[in-house]
Amino acid sequence: MSDLQQTPNFEDTQRAFAHLSEQELTRAKFLFQAVGNIRLVRIGKALAQLAHFLRIPVGWAIRPTVYSHFCGGEAIAECEETIATLAENQIHTILDYSAEGKEQESDLDDTKLRISKAIDATEDDQRHGFSVFKVSGIASTALLQKVAEDPKHLTNLESMAWDRVKARAGDLCERAASLGTPIFIDAEETWLQNAIDAIALDQMRKHNTHQAVVFNTVQFYRHDRLGYLQSMTRQAAGEGWHFGVKLVRGAYMEKERKRAAERGYPSPIQPDKAATDRDFDAGIRWCLEHLDCVAFCSGSHNEASNALLARHLQEAGISADDPRVWSAQLLGMSDHISFNLAKSGLNVAKYVPFGPIRETIPYLIRRAEENSFVAGQTSRELELIKRELQRRKQTA
Repeated sequence: MSDLQQTPNFEDTQRAFAHLSEQELTRAKFLFQAVGNIRLVRIGKALAQLAHFLRIPVGWAIRPTVYSHFCGGEAIAECEETIATLAENQIHTILDYSAEGKEQESDLDDTKLRISKAIDATEDDQRHGFSVFKVSGIASTALLQKVAEDPKHLTNLESMAWDRVKARAGDLCERAASLGTPIFIDAEETWLQNAIDAIALDQMRKHNTHQAVVFNTVQFYRHDRLGYLQSMTRQAAGEGWHFGVKLVRGAYMEKERKRAAERGYPSPIQPDKAATDRDFDAGIRWCLEHLDCVAFCSGSHNEASNALLARHLQEAGISADDPRVWSAQLLGMSDHISFNLAKSGLNVAKYVPFGPIRETIPYLIRRAEENSFVAGQTSRELELIKRELQRRKQTA
């Protein structure tokens, strides 16, 4: 048991960026200045997509800049330096194979194999906190959508393909469980999520009988997800298993709004950011009140929510390092949160994406878009980076 060692100080830039050289910090400053410009992000997205489509080699430009900042390497072995640096700062790693958009069965099998290798890398290595996969990495999006929206009318071929998807997901969860490594199933767009929730439920019922091993993900930009969190908690308690859940605000808001408007159905999105923040924080409180059958990870770059988590742990007398409670952020983002939470004694993990540069371009584009759309996120990152560069200049 470990009490909160101190209140997290998210203003402590020396602690937050101690692992970065001045050159790396200057690169981060340049990147956040770039992603803060929505117009520049959109131009960069168009150029990157064109290069990807035409198979133009762009690694020479991406590797030393955005790729090196947000990714651990092209292969697991290349992530070792990042894993070691995080571990030295009491932060765990979540290896995330970040290739997206595959449709052919052979490609889906290959993605599953690469994810399996990432799971295998956690064996007897306490530096890893979780494994993770996206169901769209092991299933075609067209099939996922049909299963989510019209599962009773699958053709025979589609039913066989769906059985293969469930088998891939089952193999990944089985391997993680055999190694004692908890595994996240990431959330995706609303028109795919019902199928993902079904897979997660099957795997949680199978593997979470004694403790949470398989974790589903709840995106609170959806107005119905607090109710889902609560109903799943009750179902888990009633059926005698543990609900593993990662809480996030969400990554697909612009796409969701646009699709709803184009197709004329009610938007699944919260009316405003305040509603998202309200439900996210309510989700943290709910999980802490139900730790008898819930384990959770607060996947947030929001300072207020992470401070809330630390405060509620202390007020409830829950150990700061209780294995049922985690906080997680993405590599290259919110280091002032991750490193200072870890210093305070909380369980903290960083997503460390890896994969061939060309295959990770969609992931990198999404990271840039998310930063440009989240009000205040980029400016806050930039402010802290500038402050640390100035502090180093003054103390040199």
